[in-house]
Amino acid sequence: MRTTLTLEEDVATELGRLRKARNEPFKRMVNAVLRAGLATLGAKRALKARRFRSEPISLGTPRLKNLDDISEVLAFAEGETHA
Repeated sequence: MRTTLTLEEDVATELGRLRKARNEPFKRMVNAVLRAGLATLGAKRALKARRFRSEPISLGTPRLKNLDDISEVLAFAEGETHA
């Protein structure tokens, strides 16, 4: 497929460096980089698709009704006689 593509300066510079380092034609280098990017994006999408599910379990009724009273919570956790 033939198309016109406008590259930003930093992308064109990096593609030029890669092309020279690998001694590849520019067209082949652009296609290789696009394939690698698409594969990476596809892998990230696949990771997002695998969601972990957990099943809720009952922990019973709480021993303290009000956790807002810190002195009551500490008295329960450490014992009334704790100084």
